[in-house]
Amino acid sequence: MKQLLSFVKKEFSHVWRDPKTLVMLFGFPIVQIVLFGFALTNEIKNAKIAIVDNAHDVASQQIIDKIQGSNFFSVQQTLKSPSDIDAAFKEGKIKLAVVFPENFNTDLLHTNKTSIQVIADASDPNTATTLTNYITTIVGDYQAQLSPTMGMPYVIAPEVRMLYNPDLKGAPNFVPGVMAMVLLLVCVMMTSVSIVREKEMGTMEILLVSPVKPLMVIVAKAIPYLVLSMVNLCVILLLSVYALDVPIKGSVLLLFGESILLILTALALGLFISTITSSQQSAMFASMLGMMLPTMLLSGYMFPIENMPVVLQVISNIVPARWYYVIVKAVMLKGLGFASVWKETLILAFMALFFTGLSLRNFKIRLE
Repeated sequence: MKQLLSFVKKEFSHVWRDPKTLVMLFGFPIVQIVLFGFALTNEIKNAKIAIVDNAHDVASQQIIDKIQGSNFFSVQQTLKSPSDIDAAFKEGKIKLAVVFPENFNTDLLHTNKTSIQVIADASDPNTATTLTNYITTIVGDYQAQLSPTMGMPYVIAPEVRMLYNPDLKGAPNFVPGVMAMVLLLVCVMMTSVSIVREKEMGTMEILLVSPVKPLMVIVAKAIPYLVLSMVNLCVILLLSVYALDVPIKGSVLLLFGESILLILTALALGLFISTITSSQQSAMFASMLGMMLPTMLLSGYMFPIENMPVVLQVISNIVPARWYYVIVKAVMLKGLGFASVWKETLILAFMALFFTGLSLRNFKIRLE
């Protein structure tokens, strides 16, 4: 036990003496959670739009007030004629235009129906679709408020209900993915250089002649990064809850337990990389290239897995972040318990044991 504690103390000393390691451990997660939480979001806010109000009546003004009162739009111009719309689009001043026809309120009162023209810049199809959906929702809300007071005929319309994220905020979508990416990448990168560093520093010979068992060496190298990664996890969760307003609806203990399982899997994977590489640079390159792209592209975080080709869907099964991403969304956002994520938990546990076994086997071969 004393030997294990001495090795753990040595690994902690390596971490504290290296400023670059500290920056990677603590700076990288904070920057990532803030960047993805605030800057890189699929929400569209304050989109520049123009309004052409040919009616100038009560109904059109009420809808315009609703549009201006939302956080989605910023009314940049109130154009006088439809001919000005084309120029505004070409100059890139607006992304969407709303045109109210003449006699808008009169038609609504006498015929119980009217129309609004919505023109969007479709050079960015996703943004155009999102903005038109926002406008449609605002108009639909106004119509729903108007129907009981105006005595309009009954209209059967689809009722949309958004579960788990009714405000369609971007943070609840990005936080689970950022948690998976940060914890996985930091742990893999830090441990991927731990054993190969011993070789470059010439201390591998000391391990060869020491009575310490290989398993003890592996455990000693993993413990410091496990502790520091738990600190990272606490920082990420605090930022998520208090800075990004992302609630933890499920069990915090279960979330921590699942996160520890991912961290152990990442540490084992990093140690495996460290046992098969010959330099710190190659280990860092392998961990970055081998984990960052699969984590971002094949975890379901940025792109739906079900939309991918079958081959990529199969490959995604060996990406630990895929299963952790499902777990975090289920526990953190949906408030589900272990009964809903036990399959993903078993897969992560198997990966942790598998990579630990490979790391131990390769490390024994190196010692020989």
